[in-house]
Amino acid sequence: MKEKLIALLTFTSSLKSFGMKFIRVAILVVFVWIGGLKYFHYEADGIVPFFANSPFMSFFYAKGAPEYKEHKNAEGAFVPDNRAWHEANRTYTFSYGLGAIIMTLGTLSFLVTTPEVWVPDLGSGEFGFPLLSGAGRLVIKDIVILASAVVLLSDSSQRVLKTLKKS
Repeated sequence: MKEKLIALLTFTSSLKSFGMKFIRVAILVVFVWIGGLKYFHYEADGIVPFFANSPFMSFFYAKGAPEYKEHKNAEGAFVPDNRAWHEANRTYTFSYGLGAIIMTLGTLSFLVTTPEVWVPDLGSGEFGFPLLSGAGRLVIKDIVILASAVVLLSDSSQRVLKTLKKS
């Protein structure tokens, strides 16, 4: 049994190089995919609560935070009046450029600024912190991306330093 454990640990301990490459690819896939979604109305409609409530990003919109609630669309739904409101609010214009500029720290700030990230009080007695809603679960995953980015930054910096010290 001990030999099998040693063999397993030997194998898994050799995965660091693969893991670093896999993290790079995973971050690329997430940023390209989620960033690419910013070009669709469905995605822009879905992120309105985050940006409308954020003191860091709400200034991009023409209308105030509470007003968007009257114009929320169900995921994938097309409601002409709501679409017109979002166009007047600059929701889509802002979202189109968002894929290129959004940062994980900005996304994580939504946990503090957006009420919809916490389970609302619907009478069960279980609500608020630490119970994440679907929107909160969407946001919290960025902490993994941020941690991975720190590991990759360190790894890349070590490589550059090694090269610089040789020359």
